[in-house]
Parts: sequence; structure tokens; C-alpha cells
Amino acid sequence: MFGLFKKKTEKEKLQTQYEKLLKEAHTLSTTNRKMSDQKTFEAEEIMKQLEKL
Repeated sequence: MFGLFKKKTEKEKLQTQYEKLLKEAHTLSTTNRKMSDQKTFEAEEIMKQLEKL
């Protein structure tokens, strides 16, 4: 409750975006392999940004 008005840090934002992209890649893996690979690549780029922080 006390974290209600707390803003997310850059690291938290990147982490949620990374998880979202991996989830999308997983769902696309059954229907469209090319799009799944693209989402995985984007997720890896975000992970590189996270490692820099």
C-alpha cells in the first residue's frame, strides 16, 4: 500500500518489458517462428541494457 505512488525505476521498467517480450515470443513460437525469433532478439537487447545498469 505504501508503494502505491512509488514510481518504477528504469531497471524495473526494463525487467517488465523483458518478461513481456519473452511471453509474446513463447506464444508466437507455435504459430509464427520468424516473429518469435524477432521478439526473442528484442528481449536479449533489453537484457543487455539491464546488465549495463
